[in-house]
Amino acid sequence: MQLLWSKFSPVFRRFLISYLVILMIPQIAGYASYRASIEAARSSSIENSLKSLSLGKEIIERNLLQVEAFTRQLAVNPDLQNLITGPKPHDLYNVYGMNRMQRSLSMYSSTNDYLSHFFIHIPNYNAIITPRTVYYRPEHYYAANQLDGMSFEQWYDQILKQPHFNEIIPLRNYKREILGTVLADVPAITFLQSLPLNSFNKPQATIGVMIDQDQMASLTQNIVDQYGGWTLVTDAEGQIIFSLGIEQTEAEQMAQSHRREDNAAETELNVQNVQPGSDGRLLISIQSSQNGWNYIAGIPEKALMTKADQIKQVTLAFTMATIALGLLFGLVLAYRNSAPVYRLLASFREQITDSPDRRGNEYDFLASHINNLIANNDSLKNAMNEQIPLLRDGFIKRLLTGEVYTSLELEVISSQAHISLHSSQGLAGLVKVNGYANPDSEETIHELGVARLLVKQVLTEWNAQLLITDWGTDQIAFACPLDENPLNEAIGKCEKELNTLMEVIYREHRISTTIGTGTAYEVWNDAGRSFDEAKQALDYAIHMGTDHLVRFEDTMKENEMFYYPIESEQRLLNTIKVGEPEEAIRILEQLFLRNLEERELSYEMTQQFIMELKGTFLKLDEPKFKLDASLLEEYKTRVISIQMTETITSLRAKFKRLTEDICGDFQRRRAGAHADTVNEMICFIQQHYGDANLTIYRIAEHMSKSEKFISQLFKEHTGENLSDYVERVRIDAASNLLHSSGQTIDEIAEATGYNSAHSFRRAFKRVRGISPSVFRKMDVHSG
Repeated sequence: MQLLWSKFSPVFRRFLISYLVILMIPQIAGYASYRASIEAARSSSIENSLKSLSLGKEIIERNLLQVEAFTRQLAVNPDLQNLITGPKPHDLYNVYGMNRMQRSLSMYSSTNDYLSHFFIHIPNYNAIITPRTVYYRPEHYYAANQLDGMSFEQWYDQILKQPHFNEIIPLRNYKREILGTVLADVPAITFLQSLPLNSFNKPQATIGVMIDQDQMASLTQNIVDQYGGWTLVTDAEGQIIFSLGIEQTEAEQMAQSHRREDNAAETELNVQNVQPGSDGRLLISIQSSQNGWNYIAGIPEKALMTKADQIKQVTLAFTMATIALGLLFGLVLAYRNSAPVYRLLASFREQITDSPDRRGNEYDFLASHINNLIANNDSLKNAMNEQIPLLRDGFIKRLLTGEVYTSLELEVISSQAHISLHSSQGLAGLVKVNGYANPDSEETIHELGVARLLVKQVLTEWNAQLLITDWGTDQIAFACPLDENPLNEAIGKCEKELNTLMEVIYREHRISTTIGTGTAYEVWNDAGRSFDEAKQALDYAIHMGTDHLVRFEDTMKENEMFYYPIESEQRLLNTIKVGEPEEAIRILEQLFLRNLEERELSYEMTQQFIMELKGTFLKLDEPKFKLDASLLEEYKTRVISIQMTETITSLRAKFKRLTEDICGDFQRRRAGAHADTVNEMICFIQQHYGDANLTIYRIAEHMSKSEKFISQLFKEHTGENLSDYVERVRIDAASNLLHSSGQTIDEIAEATGYNSAHSFRRAFKRVRGISPSVFRKMDVHSG
């Protein structure tokens, strides 16, 4: 063994001994904590049980106090006072007064679950009022709410005629009417109070509140569900108030036994007591200081020791596994500890041939080159940040050339370029730096670049929201958002300020400029049209030798030629292709406005314009549009059938209808593709809802699309948020498991993709309005 040990290097031996020492320290500490954990787990379980029982006691007592408060409120109720003490009106049954009192009682039943079934007997009319109706004969009320083992005459004499003061009849069955004439046994206790509160002989009214056993027992359900035990509540006389999880005979024996123990020990009120039972259970009891009731829970000691047993098993398994694995990994890690360092050194030396091989200083060698890697990574990050201006510049150019066709596309591209579009209306323009038409030297080109930079700086300082990009060597294009209303005033203000800026640029930098502006746009998709007009205005200004701001409206209109630039045609075709009828019709209406209203075209030029427009629609025959063959023939026939001799109104209407129909076909094709995408997303969610890692990011990764796109697409097609749908699928699956399986809440939470039972319960209550345990109990009762 010594010979084998000596074969290993000293570094290996030191690492192995270190690993073994580190391994033994948590084993020793783990054994010490194991003994303490068992007793702590048992104490914790008992404490939790006491807290659950005490909480149930407090809620029951609070509700009973509310019932007593309810009787005190009725004692001073003026409507009730009129009924029990006032003279009888001409109406023998005082229908109005009775119904008025009944309506006021219906409000009380919604304030406390214990007040869902109660009655008020008014001897003055020999009638009974409940929150739901008025019984003018007590026997009619008793027929629907019979007390087990008591005839009507006995009930009338003992309940209605006798005075009562905060009296409680222990648990008895009521024959309560459930559906029509069907009577069901409902175990309940009865709280009785006579009015007035100080009546000792003949009461003027009697209030009876029936509190169902299930309403009270549900507050201790957690002990039964969690530990498989039982709960029992008795009054000071040993009469059973309610029981849960225990047979009636055993409950009666336990109640009498506990009463004898209390009498013998003369225990103080509100004292908690824990003692072992004869059947392997721990008996936990609390005596109320309010009414002397005893709250008793019997919990199997094995259930209390579940956590302790788990700790024991886990500790033993963990100890054995860590010792075995620790020895194995200690050998492996000690042997291979230096391998990563040498592999890393080899990789560096393969790439760095000019570095001397200094084996004695490997860590310094690695540190220096890792620092170089970090520096290179920072340089790469800076280079990526430097690309943002290029993205921004490219976006502005696409916007001004009319290459953005849908709102979704506009939003996605602008966010990538870090551009915030606050206003959808604005003014496009083009600034020319005069005096540099043909730069013929490097010095001139450099001077022109400086001049452009100064002009852009002045424009940016004037309006930080201005979108600016270079256009050619001596021109700067811009789009100026206009937030103010009315629009005409905002345009006038903008043009006035631009004129002032031209003067500032010349005065401070001796740079002469000319600006051309188009008409305002009201949507971003129309910025390209405004920029086309700005180019025409600038061309006109250059032609006329003007060095001030020129508006498109100020240029001379070519009455002889029609207006149909290639950019407008391309925008029209592209908006039709993406199925945007509003945008396509807006471009079409602008063309008709420019040619047939703002210009005085000859008949021949008008025909030429219509021919060009027809030609545009015939270009839909190109393969890139992918129209169905039958639809394509139909559209071509409709285009060809448009006659030049038709009126302008007729031509406008035909082109508009044609545009709407073609866009509708493209929309249906796109909607079909989007519907397939949504269906694929739904199938993926249905298959993977049980995965706790199923997020919108993972769905987007599966669909190979962005999170924002799939979220908007799902909302548009289903009207529901994607995250809400995932939660609904999980809750629907959980509801089925609660109904059809015997799994615990924790197991169902894990099976439906929730990281914890707590988050599952919150989500279930948010969707269903009730907790999972209540849902399962309601489902069992309905079944």
